[in-house]
Amino acid sequence: QVQVVESGGGSVQPGGSLRLSCEVSGFTRDYVVGWFRQAPGKERERVSCINPNDGRTYMADSVKERFAISKHNTQNTFYLQMNSMKPEDTAVYFCAAGYPPTTPHSAQAMCVALGYWGQGSQDTVSS
Repeated sequence: QVQVVESGGGSVQPGGSLRLSCEVSGFTRDYVVGWFRQAPGKERERVSCINPNDGRTYMADSVKERFAISKHNTQNTFYLQMNSMKPEDTAVYFCAAGYPPTTPHSAQAMCVALGYWGQGSQDTVSS
């Protein structure tokens, strides 16, 4: 049984940093992990994605210079390090995992259809 469990996040002032963690278990074949966010009144946005098997990553243009996605060396735990945070980064952040497309695809398309989602966390950037 696949499980996706998030932790971390919270509140920070503009310019500060937060780190989100996502522990994934139960997959029996190669999978990908993504981070998504949804702000009030806005559509859900794909923030970042990683394929731990080939090392490819994707970062949205809105966070590319400030956020980083990574994987623990030995555990199935994934991180979203968020630096230089802005008020517009305020959102509910979700970790999700699933299988990548079976046909050749870009890094951006790795996480288009993930079926397993974490509980989400409210992350707020405010002075």
